[in-house]
Amino acid sequence: MLDRVAQGQIPAKPHTALRSDDGVLRYEECFTRHGFDGAFSMLYHVTRPHEAEPAPPPRHFPVPHTAGERPLARRHYRTLDLPELGAAPLESRLPLLFNEDVVIGFSRPRAEDTSYFVNADADELLFIHTGGGTLRSPFGNLVFRTGDYVCIPRGTLHRFVPDPELAQAWLSIECKKDVGIPAHYRNAVGQLRMDAPYSHRDFRRPVLVSPSDEGIRSIVVKRNDAFHGLRARHSPLDVVGWDGTVYPFAFPILAFQPRVGQVHLPPTVHATFEAGGALVCSFVPRPLDFHEAAIPCPYPHSSVHIDEVLFYANAAFGSRRGITAGSLSHHPAGIPHGPHPGAYEGSPGQTHTTELAVMLDCASRLECTENALSVEDAAYHSSFQSE
Repeated sequence: MLDRVAQGQIPAKPHTALRSDDGVLRYEECFTRHGFDGAFSMLYHVTRPHEAEPAPPPRHFPVPHTAGERPLARRHYRTLDLPELGAAPLESRLPLLFNEDVVIGFSRPRAEDTSYFVNADADELLFIHTGGGTLRSPFGNLVFRTGDYVCIPRGTLHRFVPDPELAQAWLSIECKKDVGIPAHYRNAVGQLRMDAPYSHRDFRRPVLVSPSDEGIRSIVVKRNDAFHGLRARHSPLDVVGWDGTVYPFAFPILAFQPRVGQVHLPPTVHATFEAGGALVCSFVPRPLDFHEAAIPCPYPHSSVHIDEVLFYANAAFGSRRGITAGSLSHHPAGIPHGPHPGAYEGSPGQTHTTELAVMLDCASRLECTENALSVEDAAYHSSFQSE
């Protein structure tokens, strides 16, 4: 999680009374991770936050199912060819690849969520390929834009309000084991090191607004890959103040400060977030390797432990052909991957790249869904052959 934030009204000491100006007691909610041993935040509500009754879930929501065994091959999926469902974010997310650690999906929402959502299975990390809007939660309003990562900690009640004037296209990553900042970017007291590729100032936090009531009482909770309905008695957005280190945040990918070396550096130097079983990296515009004999193009790579997934936010990836904005490649463990014919040989002397992409290194084998099959580029594996 990030640094401690305090907003609104909070008592001088935790677990002590906070009262309104007319003496009414506020209700403290402790929002904790890993029991009471992990990071936490404390929120102060006008009403009791635990008065929600079971109710039928309002709709059906997509869950990942494997399309079955397939031959081992490099794969390419065109996410922007997925159908536009004309739905809210919660209903429009289509799972593409998954394993026991992550679910990688894509959505093109066209309406705002009409229920609040709580993912009790996973931290959520989204990359806003295009679009923007507001994430509303008890922590406040978080504005997000094209090129932002949006992180929502497990268990956070929220709903998305996309900007209706913008075309939305979002990559989603459900991390079933905690997502966070790579440990080696922090110093001994938890502060981001001065040589980290970003600073605390690069992250945007929610802005608490006055307790509000949107008139929404429906809550959908995902637990153990099943969706459950609840109905709140009061508005969940009744928080008058909070403090802590667990809260949603946004991080613009272009705020990532890339590393450059004399020769080509491994992609792990672009690590942006880490989660159990997965590493998320950001490729951003940057100078290329500057040794006089450097080969700036990525070298062929045999990865025996990692399934690599790359989402292309633009088409400026010099090692690939046939790739467009919105392409999603999957290079599984067990077979080499690398540049397309001609890219490696033609790269010496190149001085910069304008590529923009999100990479996931996944420790366990990824399964494919029928959604991914429906937009697969069947010629991708053979495109690596020299003519």
